[in-house]
Amino acid sequence: MAILKFRVYFEEDDSIYRDVAVKHTQTFLQLHQVILKAYEFDSKHQATFFRSNDHWQRGREITLDKYDKAYKAPPLIMTDTAIRTEIFDPNQKFVYVYDFVKNWTFLVELISVSKEDTAKLDYPAVVKTEGIAPSQYGTKGLVGDKLTEVEEKYDLTKGTEGFGVKGEDGEAEEEETETEEEGEEGEATEEDVL
Repeated sequence: MAILKFRVYFEEDDSIYRDVAVKHTQTFLQLHQVILKAYEFDSKHQATFFRSNDHWQRGREITLDKYDKAYKAPPLIMTDTAIRTEIFDPNQKFVYVYDFVKNWTFLVELISVSKEDTAKLDYPAVVKTEGIAPSQYGTKGLVGDKLTEVEEKYDLTKGTEGFGVKGEDGEAEEEETETEEEGEEGEATEEDVL
């Protein structure tokens, strides 16, 4: 039995992706479910796959359900369509759209086909996770933004102005002592500084 491994990129940031493995006999419904699981999305919304070419142009649609919209060709239904029937290229691509209001878009690319299934895995399975997934309802992003705000507000890489420097004897020395003494001896001119 062939095992198909797909890389599922988050469209807005291709450094965020999930690798999922499915049996070639499984349906697009199972692929849809494993993608949602991989990105920690719920399954409350509409979804569709589009067969795609190398330029990610959308072709024939494979939908979760037949929706009230105009189709160029009658859509295939996920529950009735085995993944193997839509693989025409060793690097077959699909565009997956979830939640037509928020329009979450993922780029799905076939990256490998193997004949050996791993007994440890229950297919379909998430086999690799890269990057922090977007939050479906925005809660993870707030935590991330707060953390970024704190890092910017308290930049620890900047100098430590206003702090004394310890001398060899452990006593705090003042940095301004030398500059005050120079000022008493005489004002430095611009030529002296340059």
